[in-house]
Amino acid sequence: MRTLISDTALIFGRYARQTLSSRFQMLFGILMPLLYLLFFGPLLTGLPLGSSGSSWQVLVPGLLLQLGLFGASFCGFAIILENNHGVVERMRVTPVSRLALLLGRVLRDTALFVFQGALLVLTALALGLRAPLAGILIGFGFVALVVVSLASLSYALALRVRTPQEFGPVVNAVSMPSMLLSGLMLPMALAPGWLDVLSHVMPLRYLVDAMRDAYVGSYATAHMLSGTLVALVFAGLAVTVGTRVFRRAGA
Repeated sequence: MRTLISDTALIFGRYARQTLSSRFQMLFGILMPLLYLLFFGPLLTGLPLGSSGSSWQVLVPGLLLQLGLFGASFCGFAIILENNHGVVERMRVTPVSRLALLLGRVLRDTALFVFQGALLVLTALALGLRAPLAGILIGFGFVALVVVSLASLSYALALRVRTPQEFGPVVNAVSMPSMLLSGLMLPMALAPGWLDVLSHVMPLRYLVDAMRDAYVGSYATAHMLSGTLVALVFAGLAVTVGTRVFRRAGA
């Protein structure tokens, strides 16, 4: 266990330094959710959204998960480039734990997207969001679990393909339906019955419902329980899959 922790810290430090050296990477990823917040959020003010809380308490949790969804899903691009330049091969011959090779990368991604999420929440507070501190912190916890899950699967996929041209379409084919069917922008309570039923196959649906409860201060709810269970199980399965692919790929 001590070796795994030290190996993970080593890999995390390597990629964290790369991220800190690129302010563009740190800030550009938040651009799309920020544009939604600035230009879409005011349109919802005063509209009946079929959910408790203000329009900001409905929109902001969805935007945070959107940030994690699209950001983490495309993390695999980096490892494709590393693989093509021999970086993965050089790591393969070291005694570093294969799980640490995954966790170090994933934890760097998690720290980055939670930081970007904090910037998004601060902007939302300036625009009119009012939410309990505990609810906001719980929301960051859900974002972290989403990033851990999707980044692990993204790296696993990236090790199975050879070029970014193969990787990109697969990610888009999964991420776009996930966004549309999870109610990230608007509650699925507004959708027709058949679409609401279909949305329950998407794990993000349960997380966004739980986060919206947290943002209105409702913590002991069925949505919170189901969202927490789905997030934990999804993260556990994704890390397991990612680790197995790393081992088989010799990464």
